[in-house]
Amino acid sequence: MAAVDALLDDVLNRAEGVSEQAEVFHLSRRRRPVSFEANRLKALEGADSSGMALRLIKDGRVGFASTTHWQGAGDLVSHALETAPFGPKAMMEFPGRRDFTPVQVYDPALEGHPLEDMIELGRRIIDGLRAAEPDLLCDATVSRSVSIVTLRNSRGGRAQYTKGVFSAYAGGTLIKDTDMLFLGDSAASCHPITDPAPLVDGVLTQLERGRTVASPASGSLPVVFTPRGVAAALLPPLLAGFNGKAVLQGSSPLVGKLGERLLDERFSLWDNPTLPMIPGSRACDDEGVPAAAMPLVDKGVISGFLYDLQTAGQAGAAKAGNSHRGLGSLPSPGVSVALVSEGEVSFNDMIADIKDGIVVERLLGAGQSNILGGEFNANVLLGYRVEKGKITGRLKNTVINGNVYTVLKSVQGLGSDAQWLGGSLKTPSVYCANVSVATTD
Repeated sequence: MAAVDALLDDVLNRAEGVSEQAEVFHLSRRRRPVSFEANRLKALEGADSSGMALRLIKDGRVGFASTTHWQGAGDLVSHALETAPFGPKAMMEFPGRRDFTPVQVYDPALEGHPLEDMIELGRRIIDGLRAAEPDLLCDATVSRSVSIVTLRNSRGGRAQYTKGVFSAYAGGTLIKDTDMLFLGDSAASCHPITDPAPLVDGVLTQLERGRTVASPASGSLPVVFTPRGVAAALLPPLLAGFNGKAVLQGSSPLVGKLGERLLDERFSLWDNPTLPMIPGSRACDDEGVPAAAMPLVDKGVISGFLYDLQTAGQAGAAKAGNSHRGLGSLPSPGVSVALVSEGEVSFNDMIADIKDGIVVERLLGAGQSNILGGEFNANVLLGYRVEKGKITGRLKNTVINGNVYTVLKSVQGLGSDAQWLGGSLKTPSVYCANVSVATTD
């Protein structure tokens, strides 16, 4: 890291001499993926990357440049200066030196986890799936990555942390004549994943529920969104409304709604990046603002918006801290670790309560909906018909659509089955009273 520190100091010193404020952001990542396709080991590919981004304020405007191919500090500073006259008006001040409460997101055992053990985990996933269904064409991916984020600015702000993420995916396709059943489950952790059973069990549960094709469903029906269904259908349009940029632009339905109860009082949603050993967690955001838990929805009441420094300055908000960025773009606000409130209703009890309805597990694409308006409209890639309190088979050629603010007013129950998805979301199943369902045949 000494060489990286020297580069950052060089860039920052040069930028300070020609601008009012400056910030350098460095990201390095070491990734080792193992992939299986059609039941066989396909690839072992290492991927190391690093790069630096410079943001500066010159004559009250933001200039930006980034590189993954180092050619010298002078070039990076010159490129950032060239963009400043065309950049947005700066409505922010970089944070000074802060003390961060440590958030542990690195397990040293992850980086040294043997490649052979990762290959073995992939094989055990596939063997477990095919033992239950020999005709299943299985895919699996096992990956470990270690990222180091370093940030410095001209006001004395300093931040650095190391994050390790281990992820695993299990998928399968069952083909019978012209019918194709797509299955999949995934897991992510800051610790090495060694047990294939949860992934195998998740895929096999989908397989058993979807082996037979059910009769079509249509109308305004009760729908149970599994945790994967919540992640695919409900959260993207909901979270879009909390983005501070959308609020400022007036495109969010939540403009002027802070403090109002718009959703069912059982529904709460938090962003909490302070949870230890969760892949989405971090001690600070990507602008050096300390991480903190914050409510977005508290018992149905709209309670906060997501801001980075620029949008917080534009909105006159007292608090930022939700910044995310890649090397090639300016920071923008977003959620880090989304937590949906868990309920007390079991998945089986939700199903037993439905006379005629469906379960949504996975969607195909994002549809053509107005996501900023809270709408969802997509094909159901994997979902089940519910009749007289029982799952009777898999849906085909089915589309769901609705508005998340309307749907989450009619919550019938929140599940007791909350699970982590992708290391950045924990949600239970959500049982909603009325969702538009149509068959496309």
